[in-house]
Order: sequence, then C-alpha cells, then structure tokens
Amino acid sequence: MFVLANILGAIATILHGLIFVYTWIIIIAALLSFVRPDPYNPIVRMLHALTQPLQWRVRRWLPFVMMGGLDLSPLVIIMALQFVDYALVASLAEWAVRMRMGS
Repeated sequence: MFVLANILGAIATILHGLIFVYTWIIIIAALLSFVRPDPYNPIVRMLHALTQPLQWRVRRWLPFVMMGGLDLSPLVIIMALQFVDYALVASLAEWAVRMRMGS
C-alpha cells in the first residue's frame, strides 16, 4: 500500500510543479503582450504556442472575458489552475499521506 501512496504523492508533486510553471508562463506571456515583442523571437513564439490555444478556448467559451479591449483570459486561466491545485492536487496529496499513515 505504501508503494501506491508514494506514487500518488509523486503524481501530486509533479502536478503541483507543472501548474506552478504553467502559471508563470501565462504571467510572462501576459506581461510580454503589453510591450509588443518581436513575433519572430523563438522565446516569444514558444510562449505564444503554449498559452494561446488555452486562451482562445477560454475566450470562445466565456466571451465576457474581453472587456473593452482588455483580455482577462489569463486571469481566468490562472484562477482555474489555482483551483485545481488547491482542490484536486492537494486532495490527491492528502490521500497519499492518509494511505501512508494507514487511515
């Protein structure tokens, strides 16, 4: 049983790290959108490729996130990621701890 608990704990830790990194990718991409960087820069292209598909879906599903030319889809995505991190990933980690304790 402790092997399954360790696997679940590892999955929770990896998911938490991925959510943390993707949150920062979204923040950096949103900040870069204010300065209009060179669109042919490989870093800008990578950030754009990582964030725009999800932002496009949020804009399509929630059209009210575009308010007077201000795009709030990064904020919606970050809030959703934080919810997943605090609710689901934390629950998975807690479940792993309880399995280790034998409860």
